Amino acid sequence: MTIPRCQEILATTRAASACSAPKSTFLEGTGLSVLRMAKAYEEDGKTFLLQGDTVNALAAFLYGLGWLHCGFAAGILTYTGERPECPFAKTFEKVSPSEEDKLVEKSERYAHLLATAIAAVIPAPDRSVPAHGFAQQVRFTAGVYLAEGNRRTARGDRAAGLACYSYGHGWLDCGVEAGLFCIHANREIFTVD
Repeated sequence: MTIPRCQEILATTRAASACSAPKSTFLEGTGLSVLRMAKAYEEDGKTFLLQGDTVNALAAFLYGLGWLHCGFAAGILTYTGERPECPFAKTFEKVSPSEEDKLVEKSERYAHLLATAIAAVIPAPDRSVPAHGFAQQVRFTAGVYLAEGNRRTARGDRAAGLACYSYGHGWLDCGVEAGLFCIHANREIFTVD
């Protein structure tokens, strides 16, 4: 999977996405925030790519996809496009040797950030309501991508590891934005305030 292809997947997915929540509701505000975040990270990723910074571009594109996919799962976004390609179905391209140190540092930092973020949130909705179950699903998904990132990194594929960590954090940050979690520690690592 090339990094420009990751950008294309994010761009086509975002272009075929819309907020499905009723107008003037808090859910509409949340859905529009999700779309804004995906667009912002697509733009950031394109800027990084133009500067030759493929490490930060990869992280940005996968983080944006995490936001969108969580929004679809939450039902606050609809998708009208064809079934998009899964970026995790193929091996990620290697970064240039000049970026290897940056990749090592960033993948280690993002693994730690995602583990810290997962431990820092608890479901906000009461256990008796469906939103509690979805909060658990979002946290579980973030944990799956943390574990997969660790597995791929241990196999020597740090680019795939970074992609997993970024994607999982996108899911978790979207869940926080949607009000699914209370943050009980390390508030500064979330996209709130």
